[in-house]
Amino acid sequence: MSGVEQARMALGIRLRELRKSAGFTGVEMARRAGWVPAKVSKIETGKQAPSQDDLVAWCDLTDSSLALPDLLATLTNLESMWSEWKRITAGGHARRQQRSVEIEAAARSIRNWEPSIIPGLLQIEDYARAILGQCIRFLGTTDDVEAAVAARMRRQRVLHRGRHRISILLGEQALHTTVGDDAAMVGQLEHLEAMIGSPRLSLGVVPQDADFIYTTTCFVLYDRRLAMVETTSAELSVTTPAELAYYEKAWAALHRQAAYGDQARTRIAAALNRRRSQL
Repeated sequence: MSGVEQARMALGIRLRELRKSAGFTGVEMARRAGWVPAKVSKIETGKQAPSQDDLVAWCDLTDSSLALPDLLATLTNLESMWSEWKRITAGGHARRQQRSVEIEAAARSIRNWEPSIIPGLLQIEDYARAILGQCIRFLGTTDDVEAAVAARMRRQRVLHRGRHRISILLGEQALHTTVGDDAAMVGQLEHLEAMIGSPRLSLGVVPQDADFIYTTTCFVLYDRRLAMVETTSAELSVTTPAELAYYEKAWAALHRQAAYGDQARTRIAAALNRRRSQL
């Protein structure tokens, strides 16, 4: 099931709940709205996206006018938030990195959760080259790895300029996932260790044995207005307040479990020593 299909299904489930709360069958709902009976079923199962007029009628019939603004915002996201990676990177990964520069420059607060790799703002060149090279090979997109690496390095200026507040949480697995070779990993972990205590950066490590939290992938929060979520095939931009609240909740839970300062340094050092022993 694609991301778009999942998003449509989630919206359909919310609409089904409104219909059931109003005491209507699907057939009765369609009759009252002047639709063919199959339309209600298709919308509720995610096979068909509703229009704005459909949502207005749905909320009017189910006496759910208070839910309409959030539903309309969800529909707007559904129509615009999914950008296929091949389309994003059609002009090369360097262009995609430049887009991140622009988004990051406009944000006062950047909060990044990465469960399994070191995020772009903290990557050294060798690590970034291995990451971006793998992305290019996997997706079969334009091979502009050197330009993309250079653009990713330029992104890191946000760590040293302006009045940005940057918080990064790493899953402890990110310290151990092999990217490139052992030499690249040693250089990356040394850089990560040196970044602890940077005045513009708060860096935490969520232990591998931390309690499960309902989050399945990486995300970045820009202020309290945008969450960027990467999936295997697409990039999701979340702006709906009700959905952003879930990312805020996940971030708060991860933050509570994270190790900071000397405790984070100890975990990074353990991973670094293991890599050094393998050289």
